[in-house]
Amino acid sequence: QVQLVESGGGLVQAGGSLRLSCAASGSISGINVMGWYRQAPGKQRELVAFITSGGGTNYADSVKGRFTISRDNAKNTVNLQMNSLKTEDTGVYYCNADVQHSVITRYWGQGTQVTVSS
Repeated sequence: QVQLVESGGGLVQAGGSLRLSCAASGSISGINVMGWYRQAPGKQRELVAFITSGGGTNYADSVKGRFTISRDNAKNTVNLQMNSLKTEDTGVYYCNADVQHSVITRYWGQGTQVTVSS
């Protein structure tokens, strides 16, 4: 019922910046939390940041002070501003949306590649 499309990934040198965007469509009225996850080759997917419908945010310790998550006024897009990028930030970044009914249903985008070179 919810479709998520990420954009904004690419190649950047260490210390640089990228801005990721995720557009949600479909049955978006029930979306509660949206977030960004990432997965490096050979590693498990990990939470980067999430933002609630009310604007509350949480960040992984590894990105605090460098990344900022935000939502637009319609709450149908979520962005991730990534500054001071490090090589360990390299991975596929996935947008997530949690839809609350009687249970929480999790939706995922297809992912966008972020590569940070040294």
